[in-house]
Amino acid sequence: MRILLLNPNTSRAMTAKIADAARGVAGPDVVIDAVCPATGAPAIESHVDEIAAAAAVVELIVADRDGVDPADAYVIACFGDPGLDAARELVEVPVIGIAEAAMHLAAVSGRHFGVVTTLSRTLGRARDLVARYGMDRACASLAATGIPVLDLEDTGSVAVETIARYSADAAASGADVIVLGCAGMADLCAELTARVGVPVVDGVAAAVGMASGMVRMGLGTSKRDEYAAPPVREPVRAGSGFAATVGPERREAAFAGGPGASVVPGVGGAACAGGPGATAHAPGPPAASGCEVPRGGSGRRRDSSPGGAIPSVPTDVDDGYIRETQGA
Repeated sequence: MRILLLNPNTSRAMTAKIADAARGVAGPDVVIDAVCPATGAPAIESHVDEIAAAAAVVELIVADRDGVDPADAYVIACFGDPGLDAARELVEVPVIGIAEAAMHLAAVSGRHFGVVTTLSRTLGRARDLVARYGMDRACASLAATGIPVLDLEDTGSVAVETIARYSADAAASGADVIVLGCAGMADLCAELTARVGVPVVDGVAAAVGMASGMVRMGLGTSKRDEYAAPPVREPVRAGSGFAATVGPERREAAFAGGPGASVVPGVGGAACAGGPGATAHAPGPPAASGCEVPRGGSGRRRDSSPGGAIPSVPTDVDDGYIRETQGA
């Protein structure tokens, strides 16, 4: 069985840490590979970062799915679970987000859990996921430590002390289980469990356990309705939009605008009629696309699932690094 971990930020150190944590809980017949994009967001700490992360997840899955040895399951190793729904449209095998897995296992391990995460600006997304996964009654608290994601690449004593303090506060407030709200905390479970005195759940380990269990059960992603393969459409080419289909008078009016009108390049061949504050969109160059991800491991070859449109976002991957992080 081969499981591919997708770290949607560009940190190689964090990707290696995530892979080590996953291999620590994987069975002897499970090959763990880990990849991250070479370009994109260095840390996922905002909604803009999350959009880049979701695009990277989709491209990395498409590249792996269409390769010679596609994974038996995919794990999205970011607590915001970016691109989870889109990824599930692309493949029939299990796709697990670490926040989803951690919350579900924590709800089995105890009646109430507390989430300890990084920056306070990520708490809104965490609350959204608690609601999405039906965990409102099980989640007793959400706390931000103020530790930036990249500070967790090399977890020093200050970071551990801070996370331990917030975890102890959550336990004192009624949490039976602590959920670590960042993949970069994956190596702290054992130490925090001993110090806090309640079970501590790392989403990476939880997702690997859930994904491997689903593979053994023969349970994949439903292709009915929402997670069916996305429709394949011809890309819209420059000059084929609104301005190309109307007469010169309407094109002139569309781009003339009025007071406050402007022209925005790079959006495609669409335009908006004038008037105060109107914006006309002028054709722009197409985005670059594509990345190639070498596959490793000893999983069996399977037919690829139905595909779909691939977004044009460059997420090239360092081939040498992927070989370093592949399982034996």
